[in-house]
Amino acid sequence: MKKITLYIFLFSVCSIYGQELNLPVFTQYLADNDFVISPTFAGIGDNLKVRANGLTQWVGIKNAPDNQAIYADFRISERSGVGLSFYNDKNGNTEQKGAKFSYAHHLTLDYTSKQFLSLGLSYNINSFRIAIEDFDNGDGTPIVDPTVTDDRAVTNTNFDVGFLYRYENMYLSFNANNILSKDLDLFVDQEPGDLLNFQVFSGMVITPKYNRDIEFEPSVFYQMFWSDKRSSTDVNLRFRSYNRDGDYFMLGGTYRFLNDQFFKPLNIGPMAGFMKHKFYIAYSYQFTINDLSPYNSGTHSVTVGIDFLQGASNCACTRGTSYRKHKNDGNNRKN
Repeated sequence: MKKITLYIFLFSVCSIYGQELNLPVFTQYLADNDFVISPTFAGIGDNLKVRANGLTQWVGIKNAPDNQAIYADFRISERSGVGLSFYNDKNGNTEQKGAKFSYAHHLTLDYTSKQFLSLGLSYNINSFRIAIEDFDNGDGTPIVDPTVTDDRAVTNTNFDVGFLYRYENMYLSFNANNILSKDLDLFVDQEPGDLLNFQVFSGMVITPKYNRDIEFEPSVFYQMFWSDKRSSTDVNLRFRSYNRDGDYFMLGGTYRFLNDQFFKPLNIGPMAGFMKHKFYIAYSYQFTINDLSPYNSGTHSVTVGIDFLQGASNCACTRGTSYRKHKNDGNNRKN
């Protein structure tokens, strides 16, 4: 038990060290919400898309990480889109709240071969706080320290930039998050000033010729933090089946591992969801594969959302890679 307690403590310290302006990315982006990954997805589609997500990590462990977020993106012209996201994240005695304001512009590289390039930019505002009023001695009694009297909070701003390349039914997204170094403060003696991290998201939509009402979508998500070069990879697979009204249900799975420990997964788990009359709901569950697994029931994520139809753009650059979701010149459609 002492080993587990030490493990939780060390992980909490590492989480606090890297938490600020780095929200957890689990499977939210797979719940029909690519905008979670990059601002370049803003405005792709023919609707105003709203998604709300709740994520609870390590259910059963006290003060485990917990996150709530809402995302919305929509097209503002034939070739441009904007997006908004608001989030609340709590990890032990640390809290952060913030917002992202995103803009994307979509270009047609070659209409005949369906090659498109999207460029995106996000402006981030983040408030990070240590809840000193919640400090206790482990038995529920508060820690009384006369030297800790002020509100340990700070607000930072930063930027994300990215690009998205699409070719027929394939896509490749590259994002650089928190490109500016932040001002150091007095929370800890050795606080990271470089919060830059890189994300790559790539996949393809496979529609069998024998049945245009089903899709398979394998994808890979890679994330690397520049300060210490730690990185992880998700390997994902989604299956969608549509009816004649465009509604569908989705089944999938994901496998996450550190890139120096391929055969030692951090998380592995299934997901499911459906779209009905523009209303969307999805659930994902991830098994925790480490020393904490006997002490929690895994990570749970629920996404609900709704699409408001605006009307398709005349520019093919705002339509994506899914054959079934949105018609492209009478043949293709994208969500």
